[in-house]
Parts: sequence; structure tokens; C-alpha cells
Amino acid sequence: MVLTQKRRKIKETTNYLVCPQSPAGQVTAAVMAAIDAGYRHFKDCAYVYQSESEVEGIQQKIKEGAVKQEDLFIVSKLWCTFYDKPLVKGACQKTLADLKLDYLDLYLMHWPLGFKAGEELFPTDDKGMSIPSDTDILHTWEAMVELVGAGLVKAIGISNFNREQTERILNKPGPKHKPANNQIECHPYLTQEKLIKYCQSKGIAVTAHSPLGSPDRPWAKPEDPSLLDDPKIKEVVAQYNKTPAQVLLCFQTQRNMIVIPKSVTPQRIVENLKVFEFELTEEEMATIFSFNRNWRAYTMSTLSGSIQYLFFPDP
Repeated sequence: MVLTQKRRKIKETTNYLVCPQSPAGQVTAAVMAAIDAGYRHFKDCAYVYQSESEVEGIQQKIKEGAVKQEDLFIVSKLWCTFYDKPLVKGACQKTLADLKLDYLDLYLMHWPLGFKAGEELFPTDDKGMSIPSDTDILHTWEAMVELVGAGLVKAIGISNFNREQTERILNKPGPKHKPANNQIECHPYLTQEKLIKYCQSKGIAVTAHSPLGSPDRPWAKPEDPSLLDDPKIKEVVAQYNKTPAQVLLCFQTQRNMIVIPKSVTPQRIVENLKVFEFELTEEEMATIFSFNRNWRAYTMSTLSGSIQYLFFPDP
């Protein structure tokens, strides 16, 4: 099969995701297995996941001579309790120290709002609602830009930003520094077509997190929909000798999306790279698009009712 130019480019940026649900002892082995399988793009080494100091597989492979840091593309995120402008640089330096790296290829603002600064990752009031920071995200973005100038990161971006929030960054007064990437929840139950089209029209690459619907999220409810078990997905899968996960990942790559599946299982790590061995037809793509129901695995419910709630519909 001949890959289209767009899918070939997406293949070059296929990611491997280290995330909070990955047991600590398995992270190093999973990263090493991913490098051996051919992965070179690593997300999500984010502070909030408390796994950055355990991503030793990268350094082990560098020491073995299997790869150089410049062969890899390593991404992390600024957590929301460090959005006050004076805290941003220290947070980035902590991430670099934990990862034992001199620089990051891409550093993202984790959410489009900050939380109260302090030791708690998720500060809440007596009603269990999140306590937001007073810091404007535009001030945080200014500090992010300074990280580029300091040589700590090569590029900066955003995560979970909707169109209005993205426009605030793009329209910020003064010198412009466009986000390189917007990482958003995206899967057939949340296709995000308007937001993706907008970002791509502005030259902002889009990464799909939770492309399988985050089935192992700790807060999942029995009544929540399950993409991997959806009979309609299985009907499409039946046309190929592939797994439901591979079809869901293929769907995203054919949309010119970067996709970050999570796995610590060597077999699945290898399987996730095989999504470029086949292509879905236009009819199959349209069928999967029709599954959209604007359902989110990540709702940030402790902010619901707040003027800072994140998920108002995009225009």
C-alpha cells in the first residue's frame, strides 16, 4: 500500500504515551520497548502524572547508543498550579531534571486555566470544587515564550483549548508566537471537526489524546459508552484483519491528526504502529464520523458551573 503524503508525515510523528494510569514499575520497560519498536515521539511526560522521574528508558537507550536525544521528540506539559508567571520556568526546569534532559522539543500548557498555586495538584474548596488561579493565561503564555528564548524548549503549544481560548493566544497583543500544537480529546464519540479545522487552518498541528475513549480511566461509570466494544465499530473492524484499536487510530491518522495511544504492553505497542498498513475507505470514514455524540471522557466536572468551565461549544 502506498501511503499518502499526509499519512507518511503523520507516521513520522507517531507518538507513544506515558500516562498516569501506567504502573510506575512498567514505565521504563514500556519506553524501551517503544524505542525498540521504532517510536521516536514521546508524550505525555507531564508533571501531573508524577511519572517523569521514572521515564528512565529514554536515558538507558541513549546510553546504549540505540538513539540520540536529537533522534527523539519529547513532549511534556506545564501543570495548572504553575501558571503564575514567576513559576513557569522553575516548573519546566523540574521536568527537565526529572527526565535528565537539556531541553524539550515541545512544552504544552496542560489546560486553558490555572489552579491555585501550592503543593496540591488539584486544590479544591470545601464543596470539592476546583480553586482557580487569578493568573490570565496570556501571562502564562508570555512565560512559555521566554522558555523558548532561554533554550529550555524548542517549541510551545496548548492542550485542551477550545477555539475561543486558542484565539486569545493568537490575538495576543505584542510580538506573536503561535502555538505549534493543540492536544485535545478526540475519538469517534467526540470528533471535534470544527475545532480541528480551525486549528489546522491557522497552522496549528492537532494531537488526539484518548483516541480509544480512555477505557481505563479510574472515574469511568458502568453506563459510560465503550468505543472498543461498540458493535458499530466492530462492523468496520470486521472488514480488516485488525484490532478495534488499530481501526480507531487509523481513523485519526487519515484526518491528518497526530495520535497518542497509551500502552505498557509490548505487543500492543508494536500493534499501534501497524495502523499505516491499511487505509479506511471514504465510506468507512464517514460511518465512523457519524458516531459522534459530543461525549467526553475528561469533563473537568469540578469546574462545571464556573465561568471558567472549559467545554462550551465551539462556534
